[in-house]
Amino acid sequence: MTFFLAWRISLKNRFDVLSANPGFYNTIWLLGDRLLRMGVGLLVGVWVARYLGPEGYGQLSFAGSYIMLFSAIALFGLESVVVRELVTNFSERGKILGTASLIRLIAGISSYILALAVLLLVRPNDRLTMLMVAVLGSSLLLQALDVTDLWFQSRIISRYSVISRSAAFLLSSCIKVAMVLSGASLTAITIATATEAFFAAVALLVAYRINGEDFNNWRWSRTWFHKLFTESVPMVLSGIVLMIYLRIDQVMLGMLASPSDVGQYAAAVRISELWYFIPTAIVSSLFPAMVKLKNSDPELFQLKLQKLYNLLAFLGYAVAIPVTFISPWLVNLLFGTAYHSSAPLLSVLIWAGLFANLTVVRNAHFIALSLGKALLWSTALGAVSNVLLNLFLIPGHGAMGAAISTCLSYWIAAHGACYTTRTQRPAAAMILRSLLVPKFW
Repeated sequence: MTFFLAWRISLKNRFDVLSANPGFYNTIWLLGDRLLRMGVGLLVGVWVARYLGPEGYGQLSFAGSYIMLFSAIALFGLESVVVRELVTNFSERGKILGTASLIRLIAGISSYILALAVLLLVRPNDRLTMLMVAVLGSSLLLQALDVTDLWFQSRIISRYSVISRSAAFLLSSCIKVAMVLSGASLTAITIATATEAFFAAVALLVAYRINGEDFNNWRWSRTWFHKLFTESVPMVLSGIVLMIYLRIDQVMLGMLASPSDVGQYAAAVRISELWYFIPTAIVSSLFPAMVKLKNSDPELFQLKLQKLYNLLAFLGYAVAIPVTFISPWLVNLLFGTAYHSSAPLLSVLIWAGLFANLTVVRNAHFIALSLGKALLWSTALGAVSNVLLNLFLIPGHGAMGAAISTCLSYWIAAHGACYTTRTQRPAAAMILRSLLVPKFW
């Protein structure tokens, strides 16, 4: 009994410590937002996919993935830079936010025009895709108003951002459901999809005002423009490389194959990526403690790091192995018989999650050791390999070629690239060990 009471007191004390930390509640809100989007997004996404069929869903997925390639330009890598400056120079928030908004407005307009121009060159006669890209691309222009989210991040009160974005997401989802029930066209559903970005921007501005701030106080500053612009340029390049690495498969499949192939592939991707937030949550929660270990006990840091690699590899196998065998049943349950061709694609794509898991740990590993250049090099190598493999495999193998390209490029980014430089080879050995002997403990 004494032991039980002591354990309860200890547990309560630990919870009190966590509760006193604003970051604890921040994390809970962000995790809740992710779970909401995962659940509702899957249900509505599956419903829309069933309604549109593989061809229509493929066209919508292509347009969305295509716009995502240009989102890195619109965001302009300002997130971490602006949050840092808002924390350290809070009295200058009007100038910081005003200047950041101006930079994003210029970047958003530029990326929007560039996206339309490139599509016009590649597909000059595809009016429907041009219309869909023009509609979905409106989100690039709204990034200028999204800087309010950075203010909430700097104050560690992301619940306002979560509530605003979740409300916009739910409203947009309801509109899409209404569109499906009324038998709306693909163009109408595209417009409904685009409304989320507009609703989110408006909701964030309202939340910003509720917190006693006024966007009328935003001002452009030459000094802050130079500072934010120069520090964000490297982040823009990293963001572009990352978007290519993550989204080029569906875009190239849409360019080199049929819309139906893209729809089948997009359905498999939606299922395979459903659990990707779990490794990120695990690593994010353990990362601060591991950074402290690196400085205080390097040997224990290496031991814990290897255990983390082992754990994420184990989770990757634990998901990939069963899904490989039940993919036909899973696809039929969620998307219906029209998407039967997605099953073999899912059996391949699910293995990309294993390497995605290890990439999350490897990224934290490199950040802890201040190996930023190695991190960029690995991601760039994965992006280049993805493009080249897609060019080689899609013409002859269609969607399956894209799936194989994704798996191979994910392995290259996570593991293969680590053999190319001496500083990364210790990480390569740890990843190999986790792949050969994954452990849950």
